[in-house]
Amino acid sequence: MDNSDGGKIQVDKNTDWEEAFSRYESVIASGSESMQSVQEAAAYCLKQIACQGDGALAAEIGQSGVTNSILSLLPQSNNRFRKVLIKCVWCLVNFGNVNRLIVARNGGLEIVIDMLNSCRDGDRLYLLEILSALTLLREVRRVLVRLGGLRFLVEAVRFGSMISRERACQAIGLLGVTRRARSMLVELGAIQVLVELFRDGDRTTKLVAGNCLGVISAHIDFVRPLAEAGAIPLYAELLQGPDPAGMEIAEDAFCILAVAEENAASIAEHLVRILREGDDEAKIAASDIIWDLSEEMKDNAAEALVNFGEDPRQRDIILEAVDITSFQGMQNRMARLRFSDERIVRSLRRVNQQLIGTQF
Repeated sequence: MDNSDGGKIQVDKNTDWEEAFSRYESVIASGSESMQSVQEAAAYCLKQIACQGDGALAAEIGQSGVTNSILSLLPQSNNRFRKVLIKCVWCLVNFGNVNRLIVARNGGLEIVIDMLNSCRDGDRLYLLEILSALTLLREVRRVLVRLGGLRFLVEAVRFGSMISRERACQAIGLLGVTRRARSMLVELGAIQVLVELFRDGDRTTKLVAGNCLGVISAHIDFVRPLAEAGAIPLYAELLQGPDPAGMEIAEDAFCILAVAEENAASIAEHLVRILREGDDEAKIAASDIIWDLSEEMKDNAAEALVNFGEDPRQRDIILEAVDITSFQGMQNRMARLRFSDERIVRSLRRVNQQLIGTQF
């Protein structure tokens, strides 16, 4: 027993993996139906090898060229052979961006989305996890909307391993920065699945989900649906957690969600409870939010007065307010902001012109 174990280790150390993977590729690439059982065995062996260690062998497999052969077989495969091929791709994309790039640039994304359109068995979870891994790549996220993959990304947030769900959540947060993608994601039910992940996830996942929901809530139309889905109590929990990043995410989210009056009332209740029951750090964070919200309300009121004061028809009505120090301070502040905005717009125009010039 000991001798055989030692011999096995010695063989592994001396294996010429480049040559071995080249042979695997030759077997998998053989197109004969009579070879399918051998192809299946080769793909199974590759999957087992890819899952070993720190991913170094998975990277070698990806760069050997065998990935292309596996992808070419996937669309016409079925039953057990398809399951083995899917699991092999799943192992490869779970180890580093290099394999993800290889899969994505050889039609892997399109193949996965096509299979998700028809697959209803246990392979679906593996396909969703492959998709979530591929969406870590910016070039994949760029084409996901066009390929009709957003609905599967939302599904990937709900199903699969926690690591995969977190990846899908992260991708939604990055995609949700643009108005069009954000609206599509909300229509596909992203708010509900993200709140579920926010509730059920581990510490890191809660941070990612909370931040992602904050991105979506940046549009006024989605502030109420987010609160209705149960996000406010979850942000209150995050505010009381030990992670400074979580506190910051919760503070930002509360300031956005409080735009809706009913949300503001609910947020105030949670903040008061934290001031009564929370630890010192949570109490400080809660008081900071209350201060920010009260300052925002005062600023909004003062800004409204400034805007009225600029209208000749309304000037007499607020004449007395003009002499108030805080009002004058707001006038000066708004003037500086407008001047700053104009400078930013001019700067952006110059940058855009320069970029356009370099493209031709």
